[in-house]
Amino acid sequence: MLVLSRKQDEKIIIGDSITLMVVAIQGDKVRLGIEAPKDVSIHREEVYQAIQRERHDHEPQDS
Repeated sequence: MLVLSRKQDEKIIIGDSITLMVVAIQGDKVRLGIEAPKDVSIHREEVYQAIQRERHDHEPQDS
């Protein structure tokens, strides 16, 4: 895992098409802004895990 330090309004560039910006820092919360192509899915981890569980639950079961 790469760990970087950024201050408010500073950015991180991922590849050629994804930009992550620290929008605000309040106490123990950080607000992030993400710019990415429309075909790139972006989810909070808990939402992503729920989507994966739902996909798994709807897969045909081998008998």
